[in-house]
Amino acid sequence: MKFDYSTIGLKRIDTYIIGKFLGTFFFSLVLILSIAVVFDVTEKMDDFSKNHAPFDEIVLDYYFSFVPFYMNMFIPLFTFISCIFFTSKLAGGTEIVAILASGTSFRRLMLPYFISALTIAVIAFLLGGYVIPKATKTMLEFENKYVKPFKQENVQNIQMAVGKGIIFYVEHYDRKRNSGAHFSLEKFEGKTLRSRLTAQSITWDSAYTWTIRDYMLREFDGMYEKLTRGNSLDTVIPVQPHEFFITSKEAPEMNNSQLSSYISRQRGRGVGNITAFEDEYYKRFAMPLAAFIMTLIGVSLSSRKVRGGIGLHLAIGLALSAIYILFTTVSPTFSASGTMSPFMAVWLPNIVFLAIGAYLYRIAPK
Repeated sequence: MKFDYSTIGLKRIDTYIIGKFLGTFFFSLVLILSIAVVFDVTEKMDDFSKNHAPFDEIVLDYYFSFVPFYMNMFIPLFTFISCIFFTSKLAGGTEIVAILASGTSFRRLMLPYFISALTIAVIAFLLGGYVIPKATKTMLEFENKYVKPFKQENVQNIQMAVGKGIIFYVEHYDRKRNSGAHFSLEKFEGKTLRSRLTAQSITWDSAYTWTIRDYMLREFDGMYEKLTRGNSLDTVIPVQPHEFFITSKEAPEMNNSQLSSYISRQRGRGVGNITAFEDEYYKRFAMPLAAFIMTLIGVSLSSRKVRGGIGLHLAIGLALSAIYILFTTVSPTFSASGTMSPFMAVWLPNIVFLAIGAYLYRIAPK
C-alpha cells in the first residue's frame, strides 16, 4: 500500500510508523515465543511425566513465567529484526524517499522510531526489574521440584563479615534442621582481636536470634584474657540462614531494589562472589537502552533502497543481532575473570554497537 505523503500530516506519518513498528515487534514476539514453548514442552515432557508435575502447575507456574522471562531476554533482537523488516518494506516501496522529499528531515523521521523504542524500553525495564523476578522465582522453584533439583540443603565453610569488624564462620549448615556445626564469631578493633566466641553447634530461632550450645567465649584485653564457658546461650547475629544458600542462579529472582540492597550488604560483609549479581543488576538498565541502539542501527541500515531488498537487510540484521547476542553472552566473562568491572563488562556491547549505530546514521541517506 502506497501513501501520498504530500497530503498526510506528520502526525499521521508518526502514528503509521509507530503502529507498524510495534505491531511487527509484538507479532514477532508471539510467533517466536510460541515456537520456543513448543520446543520446551517437547524437551521437558519426560521430566514432567517422570516427576508427576500437575498440569495446572505446568501451565500457571512454569509457562506463565517462561514466556515473560524469554521475551525480555530477546527484546533487543526482536526490536532490531522488527525495525529492519518494516523499514525495508517502506524503503522498497519508495515511501522513505517520499517522506524525505516532502521536507521531513532524516532526524525528524527518527522521532516515531524512538517513541516506539521508548515504549519497548519502558516495558523491558518494568518487566526485567519488577515483574520477571517474581515469575523467575516461581519458574525456578518449579524446575527445582519437577525438572532438575539445583538448590542445596547443606553448605560448607560459610564465612562473612556481619558487622564492622565482626567475622561470622560456620563449618557446616543444614537447611532442613536450621542448625550448623563448629561455629565462631570474632570481633576486631582495627587489626586487633578483641573476642572470639566458638561453639560446637548453632541453631537459628527467628529473625536474627540464634542459640549456641557448648560454647566458649574468649575476651582479650592487652595481655589479659577472660574465658567463659557455657552449655547454651541466646545471641543476636545480623545474618539469616537463607543468605548461606543464595547462588548466582537466584540473581534473576530479585527485583532491582532487592538486588541493590543485597549487593551493598554483601560488599559490606566482604563477600567476594557477587559478580553475577552485579552483572544482573547492571543488565537491568543496559537492556532497555539497547532498544534505542538497535533502532538507530536498524533505521540507518534499512532506510536505503538497495537491489537486495528486504532479504539483504534481514540477512545483515540477523548477522548483527547474532553478534550482539554473542557479545552480551561473552562480555560478563570479562568481569568474572577480573579483566573488567561488572559495569563495563555489561555495558561494553551497548557502547560498541552505539558506535556502529552512530557511523551508520552518519552515512545513511538524508
